[in-house]
Amino acid sequence: MGLSKQQIIDGLTAVSKNEPLLADAIERTGYPEPRIRERGYQTLLRTIVGQQVSVAAASSVWNKLEAHLGDGCPAEAVLESDFDALRTCGLSRQKQGYARSLAELITTGELPLDNLPADDEKAIEYLTRVKGIGRWSAEIYLLFAESRADIWPAGDLAVQAGIGKILNLPERPSEKEARALAEPWSPHRGAVAIFTWHSYNNPAL
Repeated sequence: MGLSKQQIIDGLTAVSKNEPLLADAIERTGYPEPRIRERGYQTLLRTIVGQQVSVAAASSVWNKLEAHLGDGCPAEAVLESDFDALRTCGLSRQKQGYARSLAELITTGELPLDNLPADDEKAIEYLTRVKGIGRWSAEIYLLFAESRADIWPAGDLAVQAGIGKILNLPERPSEKEARALAEPWSPHRGAVAIFTWHSYNNPAL
């Protein structure tokens, strides 16, 4: 499960003591709500389904997949389904390849998700064994489903734009710049990431 509301507040409070611009942004927008996902296969599959499409489109595809495969889209059902049936649900050829990669690793027991490496970078490396799960997807999973408090998805455009807005930067920082900016905020970077999404389109800023 993701960071609790109290963990987010505590993390932001710790960072804002040395970041007055962050403290000001929190004062103006309030604290963000938690972003919680279930740990395990289903969340990773939903991450694949949701890549590069809107939230509404991803939800529509997921609902069609569940209607076809059963609740939670079991890995065995993914492997047994044929290409045309999955395509009718809205899953592209590429995403079908990713979904089958994940399903195969789950059904063979090669990717147990109940005991990920404690080190964040090693956990990211572990998850990116799945085709279609890149660094960003792994970071989002670790933050929202595994409560990893120091995850900083610097490649996320909204995180970059949000932190640029909070810090009054002249332009959106690059991934490399966003990662460097956040180094002093460890071990609370996850709370700041959640706040960047909260503040990204917030009219109070």
